[in-house]
Amino acid sequence: MMPSTLHDSHLLQLSEFVAEKIGLYFPRERWDDLKRGLAAASQEIGFKSPEACMEWLLTSTPEKAHLQILASHLTIGETYFFRDKPLLEALTQHILPGLISKNRSREQRLRFWCAGCCSGEEAYTLAILLHQLLPDLRDWQITITATDINLRFLEKATKGFYSEWSFRNAPTWLKKRYFQPYADGRYALIPEIKQLVNFGHLNLVEDAYPSLANNTNAMDLVFCRNVLMYFSPTQTQKVISNLSKSIIEGGWLLVSPSEASKALFPQFRSVHYPGAILFQKNHPSITNPSRPSTAITHPPFAASADKAYIPRPFKPTAVAAFQPISVKANDPSAMLALAQSLYTQGNYAEVADTLCEMINQKAPRHSYLEAFSLLARAFANLGRLKDALLCCDRWIAADKIDAAAYYMRALVLMERGDVKQAQTSFQQAIFLRPNFVQAYFSLGSIAHHCGKTAEACKHFSIAQRLLITYAPEEVLPESDNLTAGQLTDIINAMPIMETVS
Repeated sequence: MMPSTLHDSHLLQLSEFVAEKIGLYFPRERWDDLKRGLAAASQEIGFKSPEACMEWLLTSTPEKAHLQILASHLTIGETYFFRDKPLLEALTQHILPGLISKNRSREQRLRFWCAGCCSGEEAYTLAILLHQLLPDLRDWQITITATDINLRFLEKATKGFYSEWSFRNAPTWLKKRYFQPYADGRYALIPEIKQLVNFGHLNLVEDAYPSLANNTNAMDLVFCRNVLMYFSPTQTQKVISNLSKSIIEGGWLLVSPSEASKALFPQFRSVHYPGAILFQKNHPSITNPSRPSTAITHPPFAASADKAYIPRPFKPTAVAAFQPISVKANDPSAMLALAQSLYTQGNYAEVADTLCEMINQKAPRHSYLEAFSLLARAFANLGRLKDALLCCDRWIAADKIDAAAYYMRALVLMERGDVKQAQTSFQQAIFLRPNFVQAYFSLGSIAHHCGKTAEACKHFSIAQRLLITYAPEEVLPESDNLTAGQLTDIINAMPIMETVS
């Protein structure tokens, strides 16, 4: 039992500190959990008592590593394979077959995100389900992104080793088919499933998403189960809003039964299956079908603006219908400002509608460059990668020395699964901007995923050296609000970097 010297006033201060610094919410009814987490963290950090640790936390400036230790003891790692049978039945019998059917005749591309993935069992369960449902899995571009705030959970998930405890209530065939037994009693996930999931550190309250940079955009389905309980009501609304922006129209959000309140999810419609409630993102054209889409009907640049640039008609596929634009059609600056505002709100189809209309107007050349940059991001967040890539190509054609254009093109190519072309575009971005931190980080991530450890460490180390030149709170260019400190933490948290002296 905790010493009586830890009074309510202290716990109130600590809960406010944790909410501000880590983004985790501990109301009075969860203060026992807060005390237990503090007690465990204080021992690991090196304090003789929780009181001493708390006083140090509140009166000094703890390093990021110390906050991560505290976070690791304040989040619960309660998960196992094939958890929640009713939900899995809804997935395997309805949701996943529907997504597969819808995308089979298209790009054969599916994107999933486990937000708050813990030690990886949920993400790997999803990968196994897809392996069973897709006999032609290798012909599909499958993305499973899994993120968590707890670095220890991520380290375990990345390694893919699990004890018997992770298989409680799992089907009997699971271990035999998808795992290899080890002498120490643990089981190692087979590489075929392991390589389907990409793990990363992300704080749902503080970090930026959706984002091409951290692969949290244009999701068909997002798991966010037993996570919202860690947030205050205000934080919960912010997280749900951002998750909604990360999901394409008609996509799905899965939360735990205790979190499935319709009032929390106005952007979604609830769909009931036996023993499970799922949320599907509403399509805006259902409620607002009055306005026809705007297409780009003539070249956006006059030949005199850049003699080396040969304009071609830009014709994206039809954009969903929305309310009329509330600015003058001949005011490019106002239309760009409106598009930026709409983008911040997550109204990506309206962004595309606005900018396509703007590009048909005569306007300063720099306005069109900004428009193509934002339009590429909007199309990518809508899952319309062909249109996003077209925007990048037009951007590059208009300004062949803009490193940001090559970087954005590389991110879109990565989403399409064109890894070799993406590498080339990242390298072109670095050639034009030798201190392009995110391009080095992306090249490192590609090498790491391909098992090229030495090459990955080289790129990550260069990124680390470049990050030193930034203030920790400084937002990196072309990063969707990612700060230098956040990217530094992401690189430092990678197990692969432990090999770098």
